[in-house]
Amino acid sequence: MSIKLQQLKHFTLVVEEGGFRAASNRANRSQAALSTSIKELERILEQPLFEAGNKSKLTPFGEICFPKIKQFLGVYEQLTNDLRADAAGQQGRVRIASVPSVAAKLIPSVLGAFSEKYPNVEVSLIDDNAAAVEARLLSGEVDLALGNFSQLEEEAIHFTPLIADPIGVVCLKDHPIANNLDGIEWQALLSYPFIKNGTCSLLNSTPAHVLSEQALYSVENITSLFSILELGIGITTLPKLAFPTNETRLVWIPLIDPPLERQIGIFQLAGRTISPQAQQFYELCVQYLNYQKE
Repeated sequence: MSIKLQQLKHFTLVVEEGGFRAASNRANRSQAALSTSIKELERILEQPLFEAGNKSKLTPFGEICFPKIKQFLGVYEQLTNDLRADAAGQQGRVRIASVPSVAAKLIPSVLGAFSEKYPNVEVSLIDDNAAAVEARLLSGEVDLALGNFSQLEEEAIHFTPLIADPIGVVCLKDHPIANNLDGIEWQALLSYPFIKNGTCSLLNSTPAHVLSEQALYSVENITSLFSILELGIGITTLPKLAFPTNETRLVWIPLIDPPLERQIGIFQLAGRTISPQAQQFYELCVQYLNYQKE
């Protein structure tokens, strides 16, 4: 026969309360029920736990058992609490990958709210280019991904759109096109050296793809890109979220012909259940970013 958890709990109750009567009141069980439970435990252990003439006094074997059983029940209670906290998303870990512009401008606010609500959850945030973020999601390295991923097969992922991020032109504030703050057509850019970057793939399905094809320079790293733009040797196109809000030397101008935008959203693998912690972060992203649109 296997030892039952209830039998161990009844045994510790009798010891802690100093007798069967008080223990039965605390357990909301009859004395007979507690007595039967402990007798079954003694039969399994093949040793008496209480002295025959004094049912509140432990035998030497009972004295050996009590601290061990007490320790086990403490571990069991902690395990129960931990599992419930995990199930509620109150502790554990969530892994997120994001393109840099989203990681820098959107996630901090969500993360701040998340850490306040779930202070015991460990968050791992990786910012990378779109291709690497996609690879991390598909490999299962991360639970969630944020960005715009036109490359992923629809059946492989579940996508929740969050915000639309317009595409614009970036140049020095004293550049000849910098006065067109209300918007500019792509044809007006043909006269100037163009710097291709990773987000220029958004131009591919439009007539403006000519800009990328004729680019004199190609820069993938966003920090290097801004350093080169500040030299004044060319212009580029970027989503608005990728343009620093505190930038003083450069200006972002909306592209109005063609008017372009990328759809920013949150992704998870289709057909795979994410952890409760990841689900909480997912719901907070949707809640916060939808609020930002209002």
